Amino acid sequence: MTEKENFLRMLRGDMPEWLIFQGSGELPPEIKPATAMCRGPVFRQGGRDIFGIEYTATDSTGGMELPTPNNFILKDIHDWPDVIKLPDINDFNIEEIARKELEKIDRNEVAVSLSAPSVVQGYFQTLMAFMGFSEGLFTMACYPEEVYNLFEYLADFFDELAVRMIDAYRPDIFGIADDVSSAQNTFMSYDMWCELIKPFQVRMAKHANELGIPISMHCCGKCEHLIDDWRSFGVIMWNPPQDMNDLDAIKKKYGRSLILNGCSSPKDPYLFSWSTEEEVRQCMRDKIDRFAPDGGYICRGFVVAAKDDPTVEQRRNWVADEYLKYGRNWYQKH
Repeated sequence: MTEKENFLRMLRGDMPEWLIFQGSGELPPEIKPATAMCRGPVFRQGGRDIFGIEYTATDSTGGMELPTPNNFILKDIHDWPDVIKLPDINDFNIEEIARKELEKIDRNEVAVSLSAPSVVQGYFQTLMAFMGFSEGLFTMACYPEEVYNLFEYLADFFDELAVRMIDAYRPDIFGIADDVSSAQNTFMSYDMWCELIKPFQVRMAKHANELGIPISMHCCGKCEHLIDDWRSFGVIMWNPPQDMNDLDAIKKKYGRSLILNGCSSPKDPYLFSWSTEEEVRQCMRDKIDRFAPDGGYICRGFVVAAKDDPTVEQRRNWVADEYLKYGRNWYQKH
């Protein structure tokens, strides 16, 4: 059985033969990745995206980028028709982009995961990139109709792009993302999420649903109250479920029908340069023992660190090595 076949078993709700790992540590070359991520067209070049938003990399996150603070392009939501302009969808040769990405992937060995087309993570985050958090959240509360109109304009482009990408890539799983939550709750009320965010996630998932392609949802923070809504439009995998949610109750309620990809915590020892090897390894063992039973779990260990952190590679290798020694064959042992 290949890594891909083992992953597809999980997508069907079956027990995997071995525990799947996704992380930043190095595995032996004979262990292929279970999935390969495809992203489609590039919407950002030279530090700016197709809307003109400028991005700044931060050393503390290893070079990850965020919209440059206090340099937002949309000051007033009512001005969006003059400020926000989308390119012609026919400017993107999706079939050729897909061909180039897929020719690097052995689809007999590796499953293809396709990210939903977007400039940033999703509609909420796009609005925040346009306006900043203070102005963006104020606008959602005071002018929801204009926010909806803007999202509808964006969706007409991104939905058609999603259709073309799905047809070109025919992925094994289609990933939607929008970080709508903090560690305490969603940034907006549940009713507002249902009004302004969910309809566009439903639209984005529509073509994948028609073809029977399962959906993965990326959403950080405390958002467990959205799971049933996600599942209503085909979501069977959540990444990364974090421990500000009641992960044990979620696993008990949904079983293998919702794959928990991660079960991470901002307190995980592998995230900190001062953690010892034993602390990192024990963290991995504890997670595996807690979430691996009865399947529906992918072991993750992404170590994000400052560029000048001399411990980062060591911590990544501890994580991957403990997966190999303790986690990979956990189902055979138990």
